[in-house]
Amino acid sequence: MSEQIEEQNPQRRWLRLVPLAIALVIGGFLFVGLSLKPKEIPSVLIGKAVPQFDLPAIPGRPKGLKSADLSGEVSLVNVFASWCVSCRAEHPLFMNLQARNIVPVHGLNYKDESTAALNWLRRYGDPYDRIGADLKGRVGIDWGVYGVPETFLVNAEGRIVCKHIGPVRQEDLDEKLLPAVEALRQGGTAQC
Repeated sequence: MSEQIEEQNPQRRWLRLVPLAIALVIGGFLFVGLSLKPKEIPSVLIGKAVPQFDLPAIPGRPKGLKSADLSGEVSLVNVFASWCVSCRAEHPLFMNLQARNIVPVHGLNYKDESTAALNWLRRYGDPYDRIGADLKGRVGIDWGVYGVPETFLVNAEGRIVCKHIGPVRQEDLDEKLLPAVEALRQGGTAQC
């Protein structure tokens, strides 16, 4: 009987190492995940024409948004919703852009109740030249939207130049979006 116990000990030692091996594998995945940059998810739409769409205006707003509105001048398209906390955080920056008349900002109201969106704009201000109501999120899918907020830079030819995932911060405007807007207006190319 003592021989059987001695034979099982090596197996038991290996079994004790299984949790450690599992922990090391999980730790490895977590370590790799920390090095990823989720805001730099590439978009297949960069360099391509904006998807074809025609969205109605939010009731109470005069202009909807369609793909034809996004050519002729450099502009930003901001995907937002009244239920989005991060949208509220970036909203003052768009109000500032509108007040300074730096670049037209168009809104794509994503999966939002029209009355909630209108009340939100009345409360926090309305920086958008045009807003399209994407109630079912179909246009957002065509644009490759992962969630709100997201902001797209569109050149005068109606091509998507860059995509910013998450709330736009002042540093994002100063270091990425506004230099790209200026480069496009000067006839150059922009990298975001």
